[in-house]
Amino acid sequence: MRIGRAGPAGTAVLALALALAACGDGDGGDGGQEAPQTGELVIWSDPNRAEVLNQFKDQIEADLGITLTIEEIAEDQQATFVTASQQGAGPDVMVGAHDWIGNLVQNAAIEPVQLTDAQLAAFPQIAIDAVTFGNQIYGVPYALENVALIRNTDLAPDAPATIEELVETGQRLKDEGAVEEILCLQVGEQGDTYHIYPLYTSGGGYLFGMGEDGVLDPSDLGVGTEGSKAAFEKIRQLGEAGVGALKRSITADNAIPMFAGGTCAFLVSGPWAINTIQEAGIAYDISPVPPFADGGPAQPFVGAQVFYVAAKGKNKAIAHEFVTNYLTSTELAVALYRAEPRPPALTAALEQVQAEDPDLAKFIEAAANGVPMPAIPEMAAIWGPFGTAEAAIVGGAEVDETVDAAAEAIAEQIG
Repeated sequence: MRIGRAGPAGTAVLALALALAACGDGDGGDGGQEAPQTGELVIWSDPNRAEVLNQFKDQIEADLGITLTIEEIAEDQQATFVTASQQGAGPDVMVGAHDWIGNLVQNAAIEPVQLTDAQLAAFPQIAIDAVTFGNQIYGVPYALENVALIRNTDLAPDAPATIEELVETGQRLKDEGAVEEILCLQVGEQGDTYHIYPLYTSGGGYLFGMGEDGVLDPSDLGVGTEGSKAAFEKIRQLGEAGVGALKRSITADNAIPMFAGGTCAFLVSGPWAINTIQEAGIAYDISPVPPFADGGPAQPFVGAQVFYVAAKGKNKAIAHEFVTNYLTSTELAVALYRAEPRPPALTAALEQVQAEDPDLAKFIEAAANGVPMPAIPEMAAIWGPFGTAEAAIVGGAEVDETVDAAAEAIAEQIG
């Protein structure tokens, strides 16, 4: 697929050509450092996104008049990037999840980007919130993702309004022998904070409080509060010692295949599950994860995939031009979506592709109550202890002691 040069990308070509023509004479825009001497751009990415970008390598080089190098980082992308940055050997642009931001800023690995008001308005607010840290914008989001409730419409024609209604329908289907499980929501032996989070929030739990400045406050830890214990008590009632809707035997490896195989009528998952479901020929529909009947909204995490400008990159002027102008073009956003179907963060691109994929609008609707996954460094302390507590409670462990132990472990890591 060819990427057109109309719109912002077209202006980027001219601006970048002028910048490159003059790069030997002027000072760069970063504290008086010299402007780049070569038109080379180095991007680091995981293998999946590297494969997507490589499909457009020739076109990007032609449009921007640069030499583009795309390098795959197969494992530990964030840690590898931080280490390389500290050694001055990293890329110009890094592709990764938005919840890396706090750690990357703390390690001086990325720098803010400047978007015009028109460019900011081209994204939904949650996408901008996801890449905002300390009142500055770090990187350009290109895709959004969140979980929703996916149901087998042959077995469950109507979307449940509450978790209790879901359990009632799933239990009836199980009693009739139509399914083997009430719900496929991955837990596993280590727990899964990401997938359980909508139920945790509906039950009254939170992770971090919000300061008056609108920034998450790690000193206000929600795990261990009465609200978190109430939420985990509801989760326990759904677990193996309760109605059996949540099970540790349902994992990241088998949740989607189980749904595709008809083992359950309900699945909590994201856009990445759709190809498997379609290949299985399952009739399905997508709706928001329902809340508890007496609970608050079920709030899924909303994640963004982001192009970051490396603070120690050798060609930062080109990197900024590429990220802020070329990546905000509808043409490239649509091309990236078609190569790897994730809901585009750019509103115009999303509207353009919705006609060919109605599932996108349903996942976006399911994110209406969502919150950006916390990007503060302290979030790293949450995953292990929270997941361990979740798995234990789903397995029947008592809530107070288990949640207190998780809170203590998290607080100790945060310091």
